[in-house]
Amino acid sequence: MTELLTGLVISNLGKGVAVEFDQQIFLCQSLRKVATVAAGDKVKFTIVAKEQGRIEELLPRKTILERPNRGAKTRPVAANIDQVFVVFASEPFCDFLLIDQYLAICENRQITATLVYNKSDLSPADYIETELENYTNLGYPLLRVSATNNDGIKKLQTELAQKTSIFTGQSGVGKSSLSNALLPEKDLKTNTVSATTKHGRHTTTAATLYHLPEGGDLIDSPGVAIFGLAGISENQLAHGYREFQDYIDLCQFNDCKHDVDKGCAVREAVETGKITTARYQRFLKLREKM
Repeated sequence: MTELLTGLVISNLGKGVAVEFDQQIFLCQSLRKVATVAAGDKVKFTIVAKEQGRIEELLPRKTILERPNRGAKTRPVAANIDQVFVVFASEPFCDFLLIDQYLAICENRQITATLVYNKSDLSPADYIETELENYTNLGYPLLRVSATNNDGIKKLQTELAQKTSIFTGQSGVGKSSLSNALLPEKDLKTNTVSATTKHGRHTTTAATLYHLPEGGDLIDSPGVAIFGLAGISENQLAHGYREFQDYIDLCQFNDCKHDVDKGCAVREAVETGKITTARYQRFLKLREKM
């Protein structure tokens, strides 16, 4: 009987899956019965030829981040994540709606979320500082870094050590610059995956897991890693707003949408200043998107 090995998914390249075992990378195909795998997944696989394998089983996940797929379906972006680092900057325009979306997903998936203010060497905008104070008051950690000046990188390395993490955020905020600063041998690893899988073009767009020099893993997803709202309900979205949680059960109706509903404790908390109007308005926009 062929030996069943336990491997770590480095990247799902579409035409094949890069699986790491014993410091080697194998290009694997999956049995049809196996669900779609993502970077960070643990799998059971067999070696079928030199540097080639077959995924026989997907091992249980502790966490999963998904994006919308065709119809009402979702597709995994990354698995077994311990923490999400939401990267943003004053340039381009800071998208707090997107930040709130990521935080709501993390709250529902029980994944730690940390805010990373990149390009912090640029003059801070007052409106950004006001919003950041709201987030820190809610207990979200905030790191101020500059990939250009190498400011705060040591602190970021400490936060990443011994855990599996992913960077996310809108395009142009410097996620790639940060990952390059943290992973001096990133290109070497990418080239190794490309050489083994012969899918070099795919590795530039697929989420890829890298081992950090100080320990821990970083999943790098080029562009915007969209964690879709398709995987959560309207009620879960409300629970994803940390400051709503003390008020949701006080609403008059169990199916309260926290908008114009009679006896809404969340809206009352907004009116009395216990919940910020800006975050509440963004909640309504996200609910509309759903």
